[in-house]
Amino acid sequence: MEDYHLLVDLHKNANRQGPGGVAEVEKMLNLASVDRNAPLKIADIGCGTGASTLILADLLNAQIVAVDFLQDFLEELEIRATKMGLSDKITTLSCSMENLPFRDEEFDIIWSEGAIYNIGFEKGVTDWHRFLKPDGLLVVSEITWITSSRPVELQEYWEGEYSEIDVASAKINILEKKGYSPIGYFVLPEYCWLDNYYRSLQNSFNDFLNRNGNSIEAQAIVEMETREIELYERYRNYFSYGVYIAKKQNNQRNFNPGK
Repeated sequence: MEDYHLLVDLHKNANRQGPGGVAEVEKMLNLASVDRNAPLKIADIGCGTGASTLILADLLNAQIVAVDFLQDFLEELEIRATKMGLSDKITTLSCSMENLPFRDEEFDIIWSEGAIYNIGFEKGVTDWHRFLKPDGLLVVSEITWITSSRPVELQEYWEGEYSEIDVASAKINILEKKGYSPIGYFVLPEYCWLDNYYRSLQNSFNDFLNRNGNSIEAQAIVEMETREIELYERYRNYFSYGVYIAKKQNNQRNFNPGK
């Protein structure tokens, strides 16, 4: 629990908790052909402090359920939503991705940026399938190899962090097998990592260490984050977040995506 406390302290006041950007949310919506005037119900799963939740609320005629297991992040999201005049569009929900209390066919869109790894890509897209309305949209970003081979150091690091890391074709194949029709894919550009996420994170390290008495635990977290940043800077041509956009298939009677 102490690690969670420190991780929250490091990330809570950041604009975002992972790579991404406003232009990329716009691109996702355009690739998905989302009608911005239609009344929509959206679940943003693993929303953090709501970087994308707030963009969606601003751009769409939508009611959004923002889900995260860290209540501290949701409280920050609520503060930001109030400041932006978007509170009436957003409901926060603190719970695990594995125990979502949603009804079958409740949502027009399920959105999850940089978070599905918490339960695994295959389990996530399988479990969430039933929550989508007929022809509902799934929009997720997932750490993805963008070359067929990569340096051993990088391969070992990411396979140790997340065993489901793979190339885009493998992820798309999972979507097809689990009851989706893939309709869009793109790779997050470098500025989503460096300018929009890592640089501000690096700039917060000294204040974070000072707030926490330069403890061994706080130092370990900074070292962990620094290692990840260094690997990205060195090997950015081999991996990124892939953004996957897919539509729920509805031409299969009694389809069970779990099989």
